[in-house]
Amino acid sequence: MSTFRPDKPFNDLPLLPPAKEIETNRILKDCIGAHRALAHLKQAGRLIPNQNALINTIPMLEAQSSSAIENIVTTADALFRHADDTSTAADAATKETLRYRTALRAGYENLSQRPLSTRTAIEVCSAIRGVDTDIRRTPGTALTNQATGEVIYTPPEGEPKLRDLMQNWERFIHEQEQIDPLVRMAVMHYQFEAIHPFTDGNGRTGRIMNLLFLIEHDLLEIPVLYLSRYIIQHKDDYYRRLLEVTTQDAWEPWILFMLEAIEQTATWTNARILLIRQLQQHTAEFIRARKPNLYSAELTDAIFIQPYCRIGNLVDTGLVKRETASKYLKQLCEIGVLEEIKAGRNKLFVHPKFIKVLTQDADAFTEYPR
Repeated sequence: MSTFRPDKPFNDLPLLPPAKEIETNRILKDCIGAHRALAHLKQAGRLIPNQNALINTIPMLEAQSSSAIENIVTTADALFRHADDTSTAADAATKETLRYRTALRAGYENLSQRPLSTRTAIEVCSAIRGVDTDIRRTPGTALTNQATGEVIYTPPEGEPKLRDLMQNWERFIHEQEQIDPLVRMAVMHYQFEAIHPFTDGNGRTGRIMNLLFLIEHDLLEIPVLYLSRYIIQHKDDYYRRLLEVTTQDAWEPWILFMLEAIEQTATWTNARILLIRQLQQHTAEFIRARKPNLYSAELTDAIFIQPYCRIGNLVDTGLVKRETASKYLKQLCEIGVLEEIKAGRNKLFVHPKFIKVLTQDADAFTEYPR
């Protein structure tokens, strides 16, 4: 029997799988809707000719919201503006959030080499923090109620204990295949947050591991589920449900919360992808009508790789040389597809309609004039 006191390290954190039933009738019923929404999202992602249009954008929104959950606040506009910026122009919060995007991409690419593991989590957390990270050897930071300052949870301590808990977490991910993968994801996310294996970056690392788990189990093909959108909209519930698993063994409400988060965000992300596809098609038709000598499918795809385009980005596609790239981007500005702005010594070409589709909840976009 585990004993929990909020002001004492929870070294009696129960091992996985939970002793309590975690696939109740209600949970299995909600799994159906979540799986259906993920299947639609997976299919929608295939409609975009250049997958970089999704990999460079949706994960950026996920990075923004997941970081904001930890009170690291920046804007989507700042992230897109500095996405390829190697200078020091970005503020500290934007740089830290961009590291989340980098960590997610690296974790995704590493899945082809090895399955999810403690090592994956260490590498993801290191990338998020920008420093080499390992399982902590120091006591974990006690979590407090922000309103009252009261300690509500103190994570386990002692490196051997943490490594044992992480090994159990890893075995649960790969050996409990009889449990629905979405239920497993919710359980593994709670356990990771409860172990709190790192001195910093646990929440963000755990949320990246969620997306990697879904990809590993072929429920997603690329990391484009904007899961943190739901979590930050229900931040108090998110932390309350996590704590209630610890204090009340309340697995069902927590798992139902995560299933709802998956279904809602998969539906939202699916709608964004379809809208991006519609905007791509509309933009291609507009360019072809206004600048037939400029139009090519490859050029249209290139300006949807990211909302802020540099001349170098277009050159990197291999379509054109630098001088021609500048000429093409300026012509797109002339017809109102892009807008040119100064960014220090560099020129940026902004795609306003693309940004609005990504950052606003409208289910349509304003068409270009006929």
